[in-house]
Amino acid sequence: MPNIKSAKKRMITDAIRNKRNRVRKSRIWTFEKKFRKAVAEKDFEAAQTFLGQTVSELDKAAKTNVVHSNKASRKKARLTAFLKQAQA
Repeated sequence: MPNIKSAKKRMITDAIRNKRNRVRKSRIWTFEKKFRKAVAEKDFEAAQTFLGQTVSELDKAAKTNVVHSNKASRKKARLTAFLKQAQA
């Protein structure tokens, strides 16, 4: 346990950020899972909606450095290609 006041404050802010980051990552995983399920069921309209939500969450996570920007770009490209391949 820290003794210095700034270290105590740092622990509190780290815990808050950790919760916020977990929520953001969890939302990405949830929308991605829903997207993949919709593609598997050949429901391309729902898949398009979930793709948009996933991309939005990835952009927000990349903007706040929860996810590296290159990882977000790579994931968006792969999900889009996955949808196009399933539609073909």
